Parts: sequence; structure tokens; C-alpha cells
Amino acid sequence: MFRFLTAGESHGPGLTVIVEGVPANLPLSEEYIARDLTRRQVGYGRGGRMQIEQDRPRIHSGVRHGLTLGSPIAIYIDNQDFATGKGPDDTPWTKVMSLTPTETTGTPITHLRPGHADTPGMAKYMQADARNILERSSARESTARVAAGAVARRFLEEFLIEIHGHVVAIGGVHTTARGPIEWERAESSPVRCADPQAERGMIATIDAAREAGDSVGGIIEVVVTGVPIGLGSHIQWDRKLTTRLAAAVMSMNATKGVEFGAGFTQADLRGSQLHDVVKPLEQWEPALNNGGVRSWPRRSNNSGGLEGGMSTGEPIVVRAVIKPIATLINGLPTVDLTTGEFVERAHFERSDITFVPTCAVIGEAMVAMVLAEAMLEKFGGDHIEETKRNWRSYIETTGPRGT
Repeated sequence: MFRFLTAGESHGPGLTVIVEGVPANLPLSEEYIARDLTRRQVGYGRGGRMQIEQDRPRIHSGVRHGLTLGSPIAIYIDNQDFATGKGPDDTPWTKVMSLTPTETTGTPITHLRPGHADTPGMAKYMQADARNILERSSARESTARVAAGAVARRFLEEFLIEIHGHVVAIGGVHTTARGPIEWERAESSPVRCADPQAERGMIATIDAAREAGDSVGGIIEVVVTGVPIGLGSHIQWDRKLTTRLAAAVMSMNATKGVEFGAGFTQADLRGSQLHDVVKPLEQWEPALNNGGVRSWPRRSNNSGGLEGGMSTGEPIVVRAVIKPIATLINGLPTVDLTTGEFVERAHFERSDITFVPTCAVIGEAMVAMVLAEAMLEKFGGDHIEETKRNWRSYIETTGPRGT
């Protein structure tokens, strides 16, 4: 079973992720993981933190001579701001986030930020300083997730599965482009959008929000090709691939909604307009994915590659709504944690105007890890050759029963 566990705080010494369940003999390097970490750091609207950090993964276990061992993979990423930066009251982060008691900690954060984890977190864990909540709830934790997602991506590549994420909306500006997505264009875009016209509008919206001391959200989309038919299960609610994908994507910071394929527009359509008709055998074409003929191709993909909690073999398409970041330059009115009295502005700490382009990369990672788990659940294997052998045997059986 593929699973991962992260640890670390935003301004602590660093982040750790442990990935378990990766079969032996899979080629894996720090350079490969670093590629996705670099992609996570770029994007128009990011704040000053990304000018400080140079996220470089260090593999501490689970890999020898460039190949996985089948044992847990531990990856560590330094927070460079911890060693050199300063926090509140110009106090070094080494003091603010000291592991041992110290008299120099900086001023406690008590002005609660609407929309952040501050208020419920401090009540739940009985804290008097929001620092103890915001350090872990920060989106900095997603760095570790992206590292784990890169491991999953490397595994999925062995099965010709590709994962791409892009931005379809920021601050009310939506792409209107139709047809195949130019992934190279999206990758080179400062807002990770393949539509040049929408890109210009998104950048203008981000600039306007920055000038107003505000923040903006948006919508990301992740598209996966090459997924074999039949991952997941209809048998129990928690085995459905839709359940697992939705939970994984919803776990991303600031995510407030998830949809697949045609999404919420399906509520306005009749069944005859919506459902993806299966093509007859004479219309099947050799596909690049799965090394042969794709099983049961469709005339459309309104389902987003998922029916009955299982993959259909069509591209998986999942979108997520990302709300505006809760930390605003011009903070909202709030109250003080200690006194409960009115405060004109909530606490502000260095923040992005938007991190929607980054969420596209984080979304890729979360989807990749769910699919890696589903692939291992279906095909097993203690080493990658065994998993691929099982996968090939299965693919040969997924066509019409008489062939």
C-alpha cells in the first residue's frame, strides 16, 4: 500500500516526508524530485518566501545506487529561512521556533485571522499563541507533499501514466479555450494557464489585488492520461476512486470544492446529453497509453474518467476551487484571543497574493499518490518488474469477452 506521512513547521528547521509501499528496483533520484519542488515554487502572485527558499530534497533512506529498496523512503527538505531569517520583533527564527525553552520568542500572535486555522485550532489545542497553529497549517507543508507526489509520479511513469495540472480561473477570470491543452504553454505560463488571453487577465487581477492589499482564489484542473480501466471499486464507499481522489484534493490548503469531468453542470443536463457512450469495436483506435488498444473508449468524457467509483480508461479530469488566501495585507476586522475584544485588523505575516498556480502542482501530487496506491492495490508486486508483469497481464483481459 502506498502511503505517506509529513512532519515539520513552516519556519522550523525543515520538512520531512516518509513514503512507504514503493516497490523495489524503481529508478529514483533527488534530481527527479527536485524538479517538482521547483515547479511548486514558481507562479505569479507568490510572496517573498519563495525568494528565500531553494527547496532541495535529501533522500535519507529507501534508495541505494539510484534504485528503491522496497523499504520506506525518507526525504528531508531544509527551511533556509529558519537558519538565516527573522520573524516578529526582528527575532531570529531559530529563537522563535526553538525546540528548547527560550526567553526570546517574539510577540505572541493573538489577533485571529478570519478564514485561517487560527480560531478553531487555538480552541481545540488550548493555545495562547496562534504561532502554534499557523506554523503547521501553513501551505509550506505542501512542499513535503509534492516531494512524495514526485515519488508517486516516478512510479506511475513506468505504466505510461502522465499527470498534468493547470489553472482555469483566477479571481473571476476564466479561460475560454477549448480543445487539447498545450501543456508546454501552461508550464511556461507565470499563472500556469495555457490560454494567453486569460493569462493576461489573471495577471491584471493579481496586480489589482496586491495594490488593494487583498488576495484572490481560483480553479485548478488536473488531467491524467494512461490510467487503466478498473482502478478503485464499487463495492464499498471508501474504496471508490472518486472518494479517495476527492478527499486527497480537498485536503489541499484553501480547497473548498472538487468536481470531476463535466462537474456541477451535470445537474442541468438530461441523461441523454450527459452519459459517455461506448464506441463499438470497429471504431477503436490503437492508443498510446497502456501499450496497446485502450479498452472501451468513449465518444465523450463527461464523467471525467470515473464511473461507479472506478476508472473508465478515459482521462481522469478533476478540478478544485481554491479560496483566496486568508492572510491579507489589509487584514479584516477581528478579535483578540486573550481579551475577546475588537481588533481593527487581523494579524499579517508575509504571504502570497495568490497561490492558485502552485495548487495545480500540489494537485498533481495528491492525485498521483492516490493513483499510485490504487495501482499497487490492483497489481501488487514487491519489485517493479513484478508489478509491471501483473499490469500487462491484466490489460490483456480488459477488452471484449470474446477476444
